[in-house]
Amino acid sequence: MKRRVVVTGLGAVTPLGNTVDETWAGIRAGKSGLGPITLFDASEYAVRIAAEVKNFETAPWLDRKEARKMARFCQFVTVAAAQAIADAGFTKETISAAKSGIMIGNGIGGFEVIEASMKKYFEAGPGRVPPLSVPMFISNEGAGNISMLYGIQGVSWTLATACASSTDSLGMALDLVRAGRMDVCVAGGAEASITGFGIGAFSVLQTLATSFNDNPQQASRPFDRDREGFIMGEGAGILILEELEHAKARGAKIYAEFAGYGGSSDAYHITSPNPDGSGGALAITRALEDAGVKPEDVQYYNAHGTSTPINDPSETLMIKKAFGDHAYNMKVSSTKSMTGHCVGAAGAIEALICVKAICDGFYPPTINLENPDIEHGCDLDYVPITGVEGNIDVACSGSLGFGGHNGVVVMRKYK
Repeated sequence: MKRRVVVTGLGAVTPLGNTVDETWAGIRAGKSGLGPITLFDASEYAVRIAAEVKNFETAPWLDRKEARKMARFCQFVTVAAAQAIADAGFTKETISAAKSGIMIGNGIGGFEVIEASMKKYFEAGPGRVPPLSVPMFISNEGAGNISMLYGIQGVSWTLATACASSTDSLGMALDLVRAGRMDVCVAGGAEASITGFGIGAFSVLQTLATSFNDNPQQASRPFDRDREGFIMGEGAGILILEELEHAKARGAKIYAEFAGYGGSSDAYHITSPNPDGSGGALAITRALEDAGVKPEDVQYYNAHGTSTPINDPSETLMIKKAFGDHAYNMKVSSTKSMTGHCVGAAGAIEALICVKAICDGFYPPTINLENPDIEHGCDLDYVPITGVEGNIDVACSGSLGFGGHNGVVVMRKYK
């Protein structure tokens, strides 16, 4: 019999707020976290908007001196982890060093550190590269810093599957706790890609929206016929995953049960999803089977929903293939309409949103969805414009990454 795994702590740093409460309040209000880029001078760029984390402070969670040795993504995930660990009722002294672990998803690492270090290298030569460049930009430093901060001596891993990174990290953490390799796992993901090079590189891939620089809050519009591309976001999401009996023994509050995970690969294209949706549908089917859940048991699906011309129709088809006729009976929404696309952090933030949706009985909206792209098959109930109240027993969240990576998690009301 599988060991059951529950969620006992949450932490978030997102474009909607620097805590879980702030983020969830923004989701419920249908608030947009998009605006003009302030992290660098984007005046000469085709894309001058993004979903930035705002007014971020590492205090009181991190020592200021230590924080200066971390890249932005690392600061995000370490703060989110500190929030989640505290929310779960743990301290450095009470979290088990040997029977706890860390699983973090990250797509790129310290993008701004790479950019600044390479600039120094080309301008001043190899002897002037900042000495902390490598330990700051490598993607495993988020997990490493969390382990050092809390003395966690179980496995401390980082997983990179592009935009599916933190969904897949949650799935791997689920397996590790189920297998008994650990009782508690600090799991989630982080990303900070709003840099000159990052925006420039994604722009030339023609994946970003370019026509909304003067109206940024309207730019992310998944499943809408006027969508143009995604908007770069940033942030971190952390969930504390805990074996059920371990959580009950210490009297922990339980947000939800992490019931299942499924993954797959499109084996199709380096950046585009398979238009027939078959790879993603396989991940959904595997996740539902792993959770012991029938398609008709699911009330809510948090879609990858990037607002790109290619993703949204193929993902809609993927959902229809996996859920059959029930796809028209459940609610599907893309919270990227509010957070932008947080890349390696997206899956964890969206899984966290599913947990909150179950707890509060609230279906998050897809804001800016004014004219569904019926012509290209986007005809499901995407909860347009305004969220709605309603019971949610089972919620799924799906992520699709460059390279054809697909990951889906299933969260269930704890009973």
